[in-house]
Formats: sequence, C-alpha cells, structure tokens
Amino acid sequence: MRLDIYVNYRGTCEQAFRYYEQHLGGRITGMVRHSEQPNPNIPPDWLEKVLHARIEIGTTVLMGADIPQAEPMRSAYLSLSVDREEEAERIYAVLADGGEIFMKMEKTGFANRFAMLRDRFGTSWMLLHQTP
Repeated sequence: MRLDIYVNYRGTCEQAFRYYEQHLGGRITGMVRHSEQPNPNIPPDWLEKVLHARIEIGTTVLMGADIPQAEPMRSAYLSLSVDREEEAERIYAVLADGGEIFMKMEKTGFANRFAMLRDRFGTSWMLLHQTP
C-alpha cells in the first residue's frame, strides 16, 4: 500500500507541475488533457487543460488535475524536507515568488529552517530543514 497526494488546480496544473519539475527537481511522468477524454461538462476553453497529471518529487508522487471550481488548499500542506539549509532557502524563494507567506523561513525549536506558505498555484507547503 502507498499513500500519494492529489491536488486540484483552477486551470494551472500544467504550469505548476512544470514549475515544480524545473525548480524542485521533479520528473513529470504523465499528463492527460481533458480533450483526450471528452466530457460535456467541461467548457470548450478547458479542453487543453489537464485531466490528470503525475510528477515524482524525490520519492513522493504528486498527482493533479484542472477543475474549473477548484479551491486552494486550506488546511493541508505538502511538507518538503531538505538536507541542506541552502536548499531550504532556495526552495523557499522559488515557492514564495508570487505566493502568500504564512510563516517566513526561520529557525524554530524543532527545525534549523522552517516555513509555511502557499505558492502562486494555490498549493500550500511546509519547508523543513533539520540538523542531524
């Protein structure tokens, strides 16, 4: 058994996955568009939006789709743990660009670097770097 993550986007799934592929070292392993599985409930201007996509980031699989009425993540976060403080700072800058910061990157009682934010695509993230 394995637990994966599925995130709905309001038309930005492909942009988000390509951004994560470029900046987080992910690898997109699949992308199907709405036009490939016609659905009369999907508006014509959404036919090239993503019906289902899959990206591997580290050992985690993130899947997603474009859904016209999707809501941003509210109470769930993708938690990304990194090995180096510099990498935590780099990823924080990448995900914060155009996003909303809930807790800026800082040292906490449980981590050398920790931050909480929502990126420009509506995905909420926790970033964590702990010293060994």
